[in-house]
Amino acid sequence: MLVCCHLLGNTYAQDLHFSQFYNSVLTTNPANTGFIPDADYRLGAHYRNQYSSLMAAPYKTISVFGDAQLMRNQIENGWLGIGGVILSDVAGAGGLKSTKIYGSLAYHQQLANSSLLSAGFNLGWANKRIDASKLSFPDQFDGKFFDNTLPSSVVLSNSAVSFLDVQAGLNYAYFPTEEVYINGGYSIHHLNRPQETFFSGSADSSRVPIRHIGFLNALLKLSDRLIINPNVYYTNQSKSSELLLGMNANYNLTESGDKQFIMGLYYRAGDAVIPMVGFELNNIRFTFSYDATTSSLNNFNNLRGANEFSMIKKGFYNESNSVTRQAFCPKF
Repeated sequence: MLVCCHLLGNTYAQDLHFSQFYNSVLTTNPANTGFIPDADYRLGAHYRNQYSSLMAAPYKTISVFGDAQLMRNQIENGWLGIGGVILSDVAGAGGLKSTKIYGSLAYHQQLANSSLLSAGFNLGWANKRIDASKLSFPDQFDGKFFDNTLPSSVVLSNSAVSFLDVQAGLNYAYFPTEEVYINGGYSIHHLNRPQETFFSGSADSSRVPIRHIGFLNALLKLSDRLIINPNVYYTNQSKSSELLLGMNANYNLTESGDKQFIMGLYYRAGDAVIPMVGFELNNIRFTFSYDATTSSLNNFNNLRGANEFSMIKKGFYNESNSVTRQAFCPKF
């Protein structure tokens, strides 16, 4: 495939990403680690399937993560967060497989009665491998078809590459009342600019470019039953950028809030409209979203971009923690 050949020689493609960035908290910003106002720990799983209408081998991305709070009642007006995430991705017919494992650490400190500052970083191991036998290169074109049984001048030095990866980020939360919560953050990914290439040599172009991610969101309690959650997300990596904006709405089906119905709508600028629906039952949240393509790619995939599923479980180490621990942020 020509596309796979291009990706091998060019590292300016964007990182793995999710439309439900708000549910992939550790990959969005390591300062989110342990930032769980309404629980002690959090476990999650995420699945994305993209371009299944265009490709026999669509892009599939899976992540599993967990984070928890430490020393919540031992540090004055602060606590530690610890967590980890595993990412797996398979892209295209060339069998380009990515595996990434990260460990995260963050510190959260209340600055005043209505604000909180968080800082965090993660350190990880990344591996990418490819099956060259499934690739076709330009000099294997016979005039009508690509024939990968023909000899090619393109030679891969390695079928797999591994590297160390480092991210860091900051978050700031402001909660002036019990009905208003505002949170913004900024993170830098690939701080060490690791080298990633299947070819020989150490050219600067084979280094992973730094990625910047910024987000801003709010929780606004309109009534005892209804909470809205507007979100803005922007990321930039080399010559690629992405802007997502939209809103979720949570409706309590019971007075205790243990059952909630969730709906949302997002827009990825120049690319897709993304409706989302979900529900929460006893601190387990399920959400499903669908990327309906609005770009020129719609001429080929008929709106069928990608689908995502997320599941997040929150909980306490013991039930007494929900009553006795320090409360730094409003609980919705």
